[in-house]
Amino acid sequence: MDQHDITVIGGGLVGSAVALGLAETGLRVLVLDGEDLSRRASRANFGLVWVSGKGLGTPDYARWSFEAARIWPGFARDLEARSGVSLSLDQPGGYSFGLSIGELDGIIAEMTHITEETDGEGAPWRMVSRAELVREIPGIGPDVAGAVHGSADGHLNALRLFHALHRAGAAAGVTYRAHHAVTQIEPSSAGFRLRGDWGQITTPRVVLAAGTETERLAPMVGLAAPLKRSRGQIVVTERVSGRLPFLSAIIRQTDEGSVMIGDSDEGDTDALAGNPEIAALLAARAIRVYPPLARLNMVRSWTGFRVKPRDGIPIYGQSRSCPGAYVVLCHSGVTLAALHARRIAPQIAEGAAQIGPAAFSSERFHVPA
Repeated sequence: MDQHDITVIGGGLVGSAVALGLAETGLRVLVLDGEDLSRRASRANFGLVWVSGKGLGTPDYARWSFEAARIWPGFARDLEARSGVSLSLDQPGGYSFGLSIGELDGIIAEMTHITEETDGEGAPWRMVSRAELVREIPGIGPDVAGAVHGSADGHLNALRLFHALHRAGAAAGVTYRAHHAVTQIEPSSAGFRLRGDWGQITTPRVVLAAGTETERLAPMVGLAAPLKRSRGQIVVTERVSGRLPFLSAIIRQTDEGSVMIGDSDEGDTDALAGNPEIAALLAARAIRVYPPLARLNMVRSWTGFRVKPRDGIPIYGQSRSCPGAYVVLCHSGVTLAALHARRIAPQIAEGAAQIGPAAFSSERFHVPA
């Protein structure tokens, strides 16, 4: 464990993507991870490569997400070749449905605003009327007033992505250690001393990519990573042989045939146990969008905690007070995985003072209230 150039704390989708990218630059990379049942977003992920609606008020985020979607096909081919794992990436475009005229108008207004803020450099989209939806999606619910379709949106098998990043990382020389949760970081003359119940090591440089745990660890190296509590719940149906004729941010069919339904957001709980009432609401909304779903049986449901920065925007940066300490934190671990490996990791390897767009710097949280 001492023979490394940089340590990544966190082996989830964000940490493993960064670790792979660092190893590809020639660095010797160590990843310290927690337990199989740690409260990680990577095992409770909806699996979207999603652009639509992202970046309202922050055009850099809209552009960043769109760039991620554009480079995903090449990244997926490379990752599949390196790992031998099929990701089932599909980018057919995605629908954002309005279940009333007012709801639809709100979606259109947000998308229009994003287009204006990015000077047209955001992801392309189109408004879809009720009449057009009936032709494009036979069986669409009578309550759906219309939709917005974003052509860059897609999805993949998130658990296979998790597996592929770890396999490709191992092939590239990444050393991975599970059961090594970090509880303390101490700057030292040799870099950073990392402590945990397993013992301690000293590392020349460190990347904080520990999901919700990053909020606790960041101040130890002069960084800020304030999070908003956000628990989501997902409902999964039985597998079916036919294919769902659309993709949306709340309804998607996996490559294995089951349909996933989500979109809840609870900010007042730390419990992992699901809420049957929320599961029922999710299912009811999905059935209003696409009534044929009512014929399917629900087979399981689970919850997960989003890694959601307080302002919703990714947090990237190197510490000014503790040079060599970096933070990589975001909600969109699947969407941004390609950029974390191909853009962020090389910048960290080079020792860049700012990684990613300047708007994502952790220093934005140091502004006096």
